[in-house]
Amino acid sequence: MNRTLSRFLAAGLIATALPMAHAKGTPEEIAALGGKLTCVGAERAGNADGSVAAWTGKWSDSYPGYNGPGKYSPGPYADEKPLFTITAQNAAQYEAKLTAGQKELLKRYPQSFRMPVYPSHRDFAYSAKVCEALRKNAASGEVVNDGMGVQAVSGAPAIPFPKSGIEAHWSMVTPHRAWTELVVSDSAVVYPNGNKSWGRVDYKILSLSNDPKQTRSSQDQIDSYFKVRTLLPERQNGELFIGWNPNDYHNDDRQTYFYSPGTRRVRQAPEFGFDTPQGAGGFRTVDDDRLFNGSPERYDWKLVGKKEIYVPYNAFRQNDTSVSYDTLLTPNTLNPDYQRYELHRVWVLEATVKSGYRHAYARRTFYIDEDSWHALWVDNYDGRGNLWRASMVNYFWAPEIGGFQAGVAVYHDLTAGAYFADRLVNQSKQWWLLNQGGLTPEMFSESAAKRSGH
Repeated sequence: MNRTLSRFLAAGLIATALPMAHAKGTPEEIAALGGKLTCVGAERAGNADGSVAAWTGKWSDSYPGYNGPGKYSPGPYADEKPLFTITAQNAAQYEAKLTAGQKELLKRYPQSFRMPVYPSHRDFAYSAKVCEALRKNAASGEVVNDGMGVQAVSGAPAIPFPKSGIEAHWSMVTPHRAWTELVVSDSAVVYPNGNKSWGRVDYKILSLSNDPKQTRSSQDQIDSYFKVRTLLPERQNGELFIGWNPNDYHNDDRQTYFYSPGTRRVRQAPEFGFDTPQGAGGFRTVDDDRLFNGSPERYDWKLVGKKEIYVPYNAFRQNDTSVSYDTLLTPNTLNPDYQRYELHRVWVLEATVKSGYRHAYARRTFYIDEDSWHALWVDNYDGRGNLWRASMVNYFWAPEIGGFQAGVAVYHDLTAGAYFADRLVNQSKQWWLLNQGGLTPEMFSESAAKRSGH
């Protein structure tokens, strides 16, 4: 019996692990793909007053100002100026289109946190391969195994027309992403007085599900491999996490091995997941990566609906190699001069801890881009129902993957009054190398961890 099923049975939550299929797209929804709807199921039209742009899809494998793979590009909107800026003083005027976390940050840091709002743009298009995969998923994608897995074609959101929260969850965790990703990225906890606690990792990801040359199923055993070596802080230099993530959490758990240079031993790390603290100061959890990853088992999922929200979007400028970390990492918040917010339609998805389960975040509210199914913002609440952390990921279009790449992630801890900035590359030793290949599954095994440690 697999470990996940054993946990369910032990908790008395299910009697048997029967398949659980959910509704697929209707004929009308599927027929609208590529017409009234974009190929990923988003509304092609803008909103009535034009503050949410219509989708153009005019760029894909390049755009004006693109400098090629592995190099910083300013993006096609570099010359734009903000339309207006949301501040603590005028927040009430825009509150209907702000998240609870944004409102709280404006209130707590009235002199620091502000939201420069730029023109809305929806100008990037996915490849024919991604569109074809999504059309298949619209017709046949379904949640299975009591919500622990999904039956779909990989490389595109699994359930583009969700009717339930668990369906929306599976689209959120299966967007089109990079196939191979290599980077040396920096991180920092920024305290209220401006002091910083630094981290640096060298990580590699091989996402089999996004292999541009193959079409895979979400019922294949392995979704992706990861290898994360700590370089800073110095006391943890050489620590290594290596392993793989499954596609279906009913059949498998995440497999992780940890190498410690102090003991020179490799051991399995089954606790690596969920709310295990990660990063300098423990200001984020393992499943905070890209705002959520891993098994959905600890939460009940509720699809609230679609809403217009000011979200971080087209965030090219934060990666500028000419911008120092001292300039970018200001007290209380990332320097607003390098933030870019746009008005977009997002799916609102709520996760509440199930009875009999625990997680540091008792409730989470996700705001998910309708054009990509990437989660852009999340508000996380503690067990007392208080807003605890407000987090965002700043995405930018990467032509080399034909999709949006996760850039700087910011995790605001409202209790500590500090924030954790992750995935910084401005002054790193190696900028992102995306879809360049060169990675194989053999590089991510337990034996590979042993070899890497010596």
